[in-house]
Amino acid sequence: MMAPDGTQGIVHVVDDDKAFRIAIGRVLSVAGYEARLYGSAAEYLHADVSQGPACVILDLRMPGPSGLDLQGALSRQQHQHPVIFLSGHGDIPSTVRAMRAGALDFLTKPVSTATLLEAITRALVRDVERQRSLEHFEEIRRRYASLTPRERQVMAGVIVGKLNKQICYTLDAAERTVKTHRARVMEKMKVRSVADLVRLAEELTAGGVVLERVSWD
Repeated sequence: MMAPDGTQGIVHVVDDDKAFRIAIGRVLSVAGYEARLYGSAAEYLHADVSQGPACVILDLRMPGPSGLDLQGALSRQQHQHPVIFLSGHGDIPSTVRAMRAGALDFLTKPVSTATLLEAITRALVRDVERQRSLEHFEEIRRRYASLTPRERQVMAGVIVGKLNKQICYTLDAAERTVKTHRARVMEKMKVRSVADLVRLAEELTAGGVVLERVSWD
């Protein structure tokens, strides 16, 4: 689990306390992480944070947009790194709101180095898993995009359990042609069974891809 620069990962620290940012930056550097420091939510939102694995250590109360405001903005982005709140102003309502919005941890200042590094390790593992999931989805999306319109229609029949003859009738195509398209669908989608094809179709639908629809009545 290494970042592009060879460190163990990138830790984005968003906190308006400059002395704290410098101190935690030193701790993170000694631990082998690349620390990127921001004095406000706006600074972070304007930065290039696409590299990973990474996580965000976020203060709760800051001038301007709060940590919770920033978390809300990040939640609306497709790609977001795991968030760890680290604040000296923690309270139960804020903690509950942060965790419900997807924060991985809510730590209170002062925090021990061991506790902080354990939380960072969990967050970076989560970010690796997130990136792998995104890459997997993009791959199956590309596979589906490579299908011809007719192949997508045939796939639509296969994933709802239609026989070749039923697909032929609805699409007004020869059975040999449907068999050829079916074989190409399996090859392009890189699956060996109908069950695997159905699983990929479910993943695509869950990810917001609108699959070809055919009326089989």
